[in-house]
Amino acid sequence: MTNHYDVIVAGGGSGGIGAALGARRAGARTLLIERGPCLGGAATLRNVVTYCGLYTQELRQVVFGVAEEVLAGLRELDAVTEPRKFTAVAVVFDPESVKRVADELCEQAGVDVLLHSHVLDATRRDDRITALRVADHSGTHSYTADAFVDATGEADLAHQGGAEVRYGNDGWVINGTLGVRFGGIPADVAVDRAALASLIRSVKEAGRDDLTGERGLIARMPVSGDVITYLADEGYDARDAADTSRAERSARRQAQAYLQAIRSLPGCGNAYIVSTGPELGTRESRHLVGRAQLTEKEVLQPGPVDDAVAVCAWPIESHPGPGIPSEWKHIGEPGYYGIPLDVLRSRNTSNLFGAGRTVDGDAGAGASLRVMGTALATGQAAGVAAAFTARDGDVETAAVRRELDRQGARLPD
Repeated sequence: MTNHYDVIVAGGGSGGIGAALGARRAGARTLLIERGPCLGGAATLRNVVTYCGLYTQELRQVVFGVAEEVLAGLRELDAVTEPRKFTAVAVVFDPESVKRVADELCEQAGVDVLLHSHVLDATRRDDRITALRVADHSGTHSYTADAFVDATGEADLAHQGGAEVRYGNDGWVINGTLGVRFGGIPADVAVDRAALASLIRSVKEAGRDDLTGERGLIARMPVSGDVITYLADEGYDARDAADTSRAERSARRQAQAYLQAIRSLPGCGNAYIVSTGPELGTRESRHLVGRAQLTEKEVLQPGPVDDAVAVCAWPIESHPGPGIPSEWKHIGEPGYYGIPLDVLRSRNTSNLFGAGRTVDGDAGAGASLRVMGTALATGQAAGVAAAFTARDGDVETAAVRRELDRQGARLPD
């Protein structure tokens, strides 16, 4: 393994996987750095087992490229459902299979992957990041690159490298939820969501204050048949270890209380917790300040997408606070919107791009484009743009679109 790369991608979640594959296939020697023990991010480390943003409300798939390769790999393992319409459309998958698919895609593409490696800081020269330093159990190591992609979720690389960032939007940050998997519920037993919500409400009214959400996504998972729930909400500062630790403990207490409620439902008396998280599913943290910001109006009233490098079909899904019902606003015709390159490109750091929930959207747009299916798309676009920047010093939208088309992204005109 070398210490110099054309492109370094920080963060191995959906955005990072997309970025690393996009960059490598565009000809860049690419390093993908992940602090955890596996790739996949929220999909494998946080029990967030739905890919959202790939399908319109009419079940039309509009995101392809790396996203389609991930789906194809999961289909081969019988580890993903067909698209399902909840409030919006998503697929449910088995997280262990995501680990395997991500490993194989990166290995086949020739991406160098470092797991168990935490980004400590970055070196800046003029308007460029030139190097970063990571820590593992053997010590600290430095790597240099010509271009970088921040897919850390918290925009850690951008923050450490002196790029412009902000936390949340207008003083407001979307809260997080702990994904909890329940086993022991027979396959022929449907969890009655209305009955569960009513039960939780009555328990709260009786004075129990350790439950927050009454309604949230509940679905059967492929392979295991476990029931996944997103009910245990928390508000916390994702940058602050102490506050996040408090929220993690609180959410795990909630999980036990939800278990007791679920056991009260018909046919669910033998339910048990398979796993929690293990990390909270953080929806929002720092944003990279881009050369452009996507707005709520552009999501709700989509314009032409001929200059977009990614598209998203997930509605605006705002979570005002712990236990407060989600607020939804649906995308206008044609049911998806385009994401321009400048939304992914740092305003003050010429060789830095964002992917996933780090990219620049206002409160409404950010509540849509943050989801993992869309992160695969913004990641692939950011990786291609970074590869061209490493080679040429700059990049144009048309060149990125041509390369994405070559890579199978099938962007609409």
